[in-house]
Amino acid sequence: MLTETQIKILALLLYLVAGPFLAGLINGIDRRITARMQGRVGPPLLQPFYDIAKLWQKETAVINHSQNFFVLIYLVFSVFTGAIFFLGSDLLLTIFALTLAGIFLVLAANVVNSPYSIIGADRELLMMLADEPAILLTAVGFYLASGTFVVSDLVQVAQPAILKLPGIFLAFVYILTIKFRKSPFDLSTSHHGHQEIVKGLTTEFAGKNLALVEIAHWYETILLLGMVFLFFASQSLTWVLIGLGVTVLVYFLEIVIDNTFARVKWPVVVIGSWLVAAVAGMLNLLILSLHS
Repeated sequence: MLTETQIKILALLLYLVAGPFLAGLINGIDRRITARMQGRVGPPLLQPFYDIAKLWQKETAVINHSQNFFVLIYLVFSVFTGAIFFLGSDLLLTIFALTLAGIFLVLAANVVNSPYSIIGADRELLMMLADEPAILLTAVGFYLASGTFVVSDLVQVAQPAILKLPGIFLAFVYILTIKFRKSPFDLSTSHHGHQEIVKGLTTEFAGKNLALVEIAHWYETILLLGMVFLFFASQSLTWVLIGLGVTVLVYFLEIVIDNTFARVKWPVVVIGSWLVAAVAGMLNLLILSLHS
């Protein structure tokens, strides 16, 4: 029987080693489903890994060498953020580290003298401004529901947090479209060639730097899906299975939204995210506070 410490270390190792491979596979499935929705055959399932391998072999051309440093720190903090979460540590610290990782990506885009890159960085800051209220409310909601920010305690509750935090869950799922950089909220950079020829935030990233950014995004994807599952985590195997199913369903919903809605302007993203966080999130916290 594994001890609690051994389980935490195993979870961390699985995240560090298997996390990017799982995220790359999810990305490949995403591309296949998107292609079928658009009436295309689509790329091979392992295409994301081929892309990373090809980028790694290319020359890393940079205008400002400090860009290399900021990209590396962005990757380090992205990995560190997930490590905090899967070690069962503080959820609030996880959220702060996630925000800090995003800031280093913005700095990497800003140090080059490219208007497209700088505009993409400015838009990324707007996206962070839009999603932060919902993410912070998520941490506060878990604390009010369980009395702790510690992830290892949150997964051992008798009843899952979703029973007390349906509004918080709705607000968090809403901003996942921003965090996954999917349409209609992919203002800072787009993965759809028909939407934007110039990539915005990642315009001036090439070679290994672009590969590192993509790998960091894979780690972030696993973290965000882990936070979705956290709403359903409990000692009950039934709820664990339900949580896994809902996590898969949420990502499929993101793919459907990505292929259904056209890109919107930034005021719609910011105001819409704040409204959802205020109405669904704050109302949920108010009801929870009154019944606690």
